[in-house]
Amino acid sequence: MTLGARGPIGFVLAFRGSKLAALILVGISISTSTILFQTVTQNRILTPSIMGFDALYVLILTAAVFYLGGMTFAGMSDQVIFVGAAGAMTLAALLLFSTMLRSAQNNLLRMILTGIVFGALFRALTDFMQRLIDPNEFSVVQGASYARFSLIETELLLVAALILGGAMLCTWRMRFSLDVMALGRETAVNLGIDASNVQMQALILAALLVAVSTALVGPVAFLGLLVVSLARLTTPVENHGVLLCSGALISAITLVGGQTILERVFQLASPLSVVIDLMGGAFFLFLLLKGHR
Repeated sequence: MTLGARGPIGFVLAFRGSKLAALILVGISISTSTILFQTVTQNRILTPSIMGFDALYVLILTAAVFYLGGMTFAGMSDQVIFVGAAGAMTLAALLLFSTMLRSAQNNLLRMILTGIVFGALFRALTDFMQRLIDPNEFSVVQGASYARFSLIETELLLVAALILGGAMLCTWRMRFSLDVMALGRETAVNLGIDASNVQMQALILAALLVAVSTALVGPVAFLGLLVVSLARLTTPVENHGVLLCSGALISAITLVGGQTILERVFQLASPLSVVIDLMGGAFFLFLLLKGHR
């Protein structure tokens, strides 16, 4: 908190305190949502990002600039952008999950494929609109599309902390049901678990965690895969109480440590999200080549 501080200690602690809280909050949210999604899908290389959440977030920003103009978008309050982005992503996820799981008789594979198709559609629409807007407006979209940990609105942080804290508390209370779900849907049903209900609750919580954390700081695509894979290596047990804690700790250390190194060693030469996506992408390829699923 005071590393390299040169100004008034009161200002430094207040400024860095909000940034530290945002890093820890987002880190825990992303690791928790990834664990929920992997448990439900029974696949350790999938994350909620594959459902097109990040693409939808960039599409929302691009559409706002496209229809309202770059100056109008830049003048909008952070609260409006936060509520609009988080609300749209949560609503889209609820529509997808509720429709697909009920109409396709709990066909998770069909739901995931639909999410991938929607993600490709969102990226295509985003690319189309970005080709039509002014270069100055394009730079506004580009600046808003990267994860930002240095400029966090305190009011947004408080609202996000309340929502994400509630979602994480619900996840913690579900940890025993998640342990059973990890054994497989048929086994969970035979052991007396209402698998459909647990599955829907887990997906809704994962969607809420991803939507709010993405609307708060921006998309970080491969962070969940990276930190949860490391958590499974360091704590190789199918106990969600342990896994949720180890994933949260590793995720928070990754974000706080990475941001500290970038600020103090590389002088913020590149955004932290770019470094994490590079490392996470390489780790994803490693898992694919090793045959993990």
